[in-house]
Amino acid sequence: MKIQNPHDRFFRESMGNVTTAKDFLTHYLPKNVLQIIDLNTLEPQKDSFINQELEEGFSDLLFKADISGKEGYLYFLFEHKSYPDKGISLQLLKYMVEIWEAKINKEEQQQLPIVIPLVIYHGKTSWSIPTSLGANLNGYEELPKDVKVHVPDFDYIIYDLSGFSDEEIKGKVQTRILLTLLRDIFTKDIDELIHSILKCIHYLLELEDKQTGIEFLETMIRYVFSAANNLTKRDMEVIIKEIETTFPKGSEITMTLADIFREEGIQKGIEIGEANALAKTAIKQLTAKFGCLPEEMKEDIKKLDVITLELILSNIFNYTHLDDVKKIIS
Repeated sequence: MKIQNPHDRFFRESMGNVTTAKDFLTHYLPKNVLQIIDLNTLEPQKDSFINQELEEGFSDLLFKADISGKEGYLYFLFEHKSYPDKGISLQLLKYMVEIWEAKINKEEQQQLPIVIPLVIYHGKTSWSIPTSLGANLNGYEELPKDVKVHVPDFDYIIYDLSGFSDEEIKGKVQTRILLTLLRDIFTKDIDELIHSILKCIHYLLELEDKQTGIEFLETMIRYVFSAANNLTKRDMEVIIKEIETTFPKGSEITMTLADIFREEGIQKGIEIGEANALAKTAIKQLTAKFGCLPEEMKEDIKKLDVITLELILSNIFNYTHLDDVKKIIS
């Protein structure tokens, strides 16, 4: 069990649940938008539009729903980088076009459905980027109104969780836990993070279905132990002790996960140490053969994994030019 991107997994497992998505939309959609959407028709779609290059920083979910009595879509883009992305409106436009193209090519629809874009962000800095495509177009605001109609523009709905207060986090248990942990997972104040985690554990007591509580506890703790890199062994013990006291049925799951992540952390440390040692050796040997290496190449070598570094070192005597090494690095 190795989680490449815990933010992505936690978001998908939580918001991908129709009940949680409906609860979130009920409490956080602007009223004028909410009143034209029939949330009883909300239906998750399997489609994802994030390519491999962006999946470390973004996740997405697509929901079908009746909008003004017609087929429409709500597109969630979850940004889990530590800073806002200036190209977000352009990305959204691209994904919306892909949704429309799928409707034309696969379903042969003559009219395109409405797609409402929503962005959820939980970075370390506040969202300060304009929420319209037009704001990214040089000179758009100065255009006459009768000319603007010829230029694409739209606004997305932004939810900057980093600025949410406890009072602003509303909804059912799963929704509150999702938003609270996403908001606080990047905090440098470990005591504040632990306080939030313990608060979320107590939220689970509100659930009438205890089996649902245990299942979501596993989802929640899996996320915390994999995403909060600053948690110590003592911090984990505090969390487990709280679960044993307030939610004893979930303590076995928590201890199992703690052992797994602790073991993964040790293994990851070994791998990083081995890669660092091999990188130093590769730089030293390449410098001896070709002279001073470009700083950019040195940095690229330091980022390589163990297998690639071993490949470079095993072929060190076969290289005639640095370009031979660059081919392997790239």
